[in-house]
Amino acid sequence: MSQAEQPQEAKKTPQKSSRRRSREFAVQGLYQWQLTGDGVANIERFLRDSSTSFVRADETLFRELFYNALRDAEALKTALAPHLDRDEIDVSPVERAVLLVAAFELIHKPETPYAVVINEAIEIAKTFGGTDGHRFVNGVLDKLAAEVRTAEVEAGRNRRR
Repeated sequence: MSQAEQPQEAKKTPQKSSRRRSREFAVQGLYQWQLTGDGVANIERFLRDSSTSFVRADETLFRELFYNALRDAEALKTALAPHLDRDEIDVSPVERAVLLVAAFELIHKPETPYAVVINEAIEIAKTFGGTDGHRFVNGVLDKLAAEVRTAEVEAGRNRRR
């Protein structure tokens, strides 16, 4: 069937924003780091060389998320731990990478609304994670946001009432 013959309902998938791509690459980098223990420079080089879409990512955001989430991984895991319903070691590497990137953003980037951080994490978990991994990520990040962004979360709840 030619493009002209395709039904109107068949719409194009929306373009990913440069910021979404940055978050995806940061998650992929953290995933690779967990599995290989490779150096961050090698991981970044691999990400750049293996994907033509890397050029469409916000490089500044990618580097900030990737390098800082790695640097602060232990502190981020400590912040996430009270909100997990299982041992951290039992969390899949994909969901763990998503949680680390999102936790860094929630804790250290207050200029990004918490709802944006959580929604981006959910979408990335849907793309790369297991069947219900996005639900797990959502639950953990909702609890972390309520702890680290109390006023913002409360204001959001009040607006919805």
